[in-house]
Amino acid sequence: MSSKKVGRPPSDKPKSKTIEIRVDEETMSKLDASAEKLNTSRSAIVRKGIEKVYDELQK
Repeated sequence: MSSKKVGRPPSDKPKSKTIEIRVDEETMSKLDASAEKLNTSRSAIVRKGIEKVYDELQK
């Protein structure tokens, strides 16, 4: 047998931190709709939002 590893390669920026937030139904619906439209995850949408706010604050 080959010793080649299978599976996803290690990430350059592993996501080891977890946060939990509380949102209302409307916000959750917007998050889900955004994730579906962009074909991505809820987490990716939240990370993108954090980056946008941070970038705006740096201006």
